[in-house]
Amino acid sequence: MKHLRNIFLIGPMGAGKSAVGRHLARALHLSFVDSDDEIEARTGVDIPFIFEKEGEEGFRKREAAVIDELSKMDGVVLATGGGAIVDPDSRSRLGGRGFVVYLYTTVDQQVQRTKKGRERPLLENTDARATLKELLVWRDPLYREIADIVVATDGRKVTAVANEIIEQVS
Repeated sequence: MKHLRNIFLIGPMGAGKSAVGRHLARALHLSFVDSDDEIEARTGVDIPFIFEKEGEEGFRKREAAVIDELSKMDGVVLATGGGAIVDPDSRSRLGGRGFVVYLYTTVDQQVQRTKKGRERPLLENTDARATLKELLVWRDPLYREIADIVVATDGRKVTAVANEIIEQVS
């Protein structure tokens, strides 16, 4: 059995990884870390700025390094960015170092959840629905490749999703 002292949340933007992760960490008395927040804290700039200056490739290199470091921690709930699984090394590290939960959400729910709040570089100046659909078609098999469980989040409260994860890891 994988170590349940580390739970890694993967899934598309708007799936609820950060919100569920915070709740899960509190309930299980673990530390919570968000890889996007960690990248911003280390660089002193937000992710859209990194995308603007370094492009997606530059951001993904930073993300892979942070995922490598954070996934080595013990007793952590880690919320990853939606594209963290694009890097094969990151997929291998996440899959091998903890219990991986794929928070699945439909494109309709993603559109609703991403239209307000955080800036999303991959959605700027695009048809958000078309972009989200394309990303999900491409990334869904990658999420499923390393997921120990898949939990649907559409129309559900954070507490209910976290409780389902707790039941499955206990």
